[in-house]
Amino acid sequence: MSRTEKATFAGGCFWCMVQPFDQQPGIVEVVSGYTGGRTENPTYREVCSGKTGHAEAVQITFDPDVFPYEKLLELYWQQIDPTDRKGQFHDRGSQY
Repeated sequence: MSRTEKATFAGGCFWCMVQPFDQQPGIVEVVSGYTGGRTENPTYREVCSGKTGHAEAVQITFDPDVFPYEKLLELYWQQIDPTDRKGQFHDRGSQY
């Protein structure tokens, strides 16, 4: 059995962040959720209010022998704009 590792990336709508990773060989699972914040188990509506401090994120379980972490980073940087403090592309708001 191959070993797996996990990486968590925030940036943009988590639904939009799933597909680019999910389609790659060596990606075992991509799970959407929230990272950071002050509220335990926030709802989508609470996070969208901008008051919880959470960001939408994906956690990726991957086989580094098939799809190394460096390739994850390359794909991640294609999905976000690190110079945009208010969101990602069409996604606007503090949770992005």
